[in-house]
Amino acid sequence: MVVELANRVKALTPSTTLAITAKAKELKEQGEDVIGLGAGEPDFNTPQHILDAAFQSMNEGHTKYTPSAGLPALKKAIINKFVEDQGLTFNPNEIIVGNGAKHVLYTLFQVVLNDGDEVIIPTPYWVSYPEQVKLAGGVPVYIEGFEKNQFKITPEQLKKAITKKTKAVIINSPSNPTGVLYTAEELLEIGKVCLEENILIVSDEIYEKLVYGENKHISIAQLSPELKEQTIVINGVSKSHSMTGWRIGYAAGNKNIIEAMTNLASHSTSNPTTTAQYAAIAAYTGSQQPVEEMRKAFEERLEIIFTKLVAIPGVTCVKPQGAFYLYPNVKKAAEITGYQNVDAFVEALLVDAKVAVIPGSGFGTPDNIRLSYATSLTLLEKAVERIHQFVVSKSSMVNH
Repeated sequence: MVVELANRVKALTPSTTLAITAKAKELKEQGEDVIGLGAGEPDFNTPQHILDAAFQSMNEGHTKYTPSAGLPALKKAIINKFVEDQGLTFNPNEIIVGNGAKHVLYTLFQVVLNDGDEVIIPTPYWVSYPEQVKLAGGVPVYIEGFEKNQFKITPEQLKKAITKKTKAVIINSPSNPTGVLYTAEELLEIGKVCLEENILIVSDEIYEKLVYGENKHISIAQLSPELKEQTIVINGVSKSHSMTGWRIGYAAGNKNIIEAMTNLASHSTSNPTTTAQYAAIAAYTGSQQPVEEMRKAFEERLEIIFTKLVAIPGVTCVKPQGAFYLYPNVKKAAEITGYQNVDAFVEALLVDAKVAVIPGSGFGTPDNIRLSYATSLTLLEKAVERIHQFVVSKSSMVNH
């Protein structure tokens, strides 16, 4: 039996990380000492008080369906979090809880996009943005965030990219993969364009708690009542509380959009996992000390590893201000080691140096690679040293 697949899935771009991930796994199974720096999740366990709350909820019989948009108690905790962190006030009907921020984004695009609607996506971008837009019948429109501008787009670039079909723009701050933050001033200027052109702002703030140095996370929604009305904020507990596997994310914004998302969720997922919702309540209402301890650990790793990384010949890097990724430009390193492009360089790095990184081609910028420092400092230092030795030895052979 041959079944023709739907056009919507035929249009999906295969993940560029799959080949590297599969090859790394194969080498590990063969006994090779491979260090993987592709992780998109904290290497800390979920804090104990959250685990305890989940266990308690099950023992108390909270194992049944909940409202499609999430438990009222969880919505209340999210509303309080917005008040405390951004000074933003939302009503319960302006919040939907979903099965992770990724699925909330997917649901959002399904309810706001019609065939041919355009969504502006700054590059480099998180790999799922364009695919989710395409699955909703939309068209991704890319704006290059230039490295010289810390990978951030300008209001002029945004205005130039807007057409009659433009429906939304995605802002991810702190960013995956770059770790850069938009300032309040930058967000205000972008917001002005969106208000003038009536463009929906999708503000992905999943890394908001992981910010370093004197930098501060700002939500575009907190800058004015008009921008709040124009914005859908996406967030969750995955990165902030090391709860990636619990799959709890949420959206906050316009009640009509949230209502449509809730209706769709009622026919697709019924509700987010009940136990995970009780865990998320504990995450927001309990001690935030584990969050700060994790943030400090990431900051310490960043300071040590960044210096070692930029000492590698042919490597430059915009220093991250948040998240837990480094996004160096390795085009020159690939050239001096004899590889025709960065993808080939990444493959050789895995085979010869036993270090797995993610090629930037998957994020829309083929001259970069993404390294996660969500792993132990010992392994990070070992991995960067291997990359350094690889570049030095290969370049000397090429130039001999």
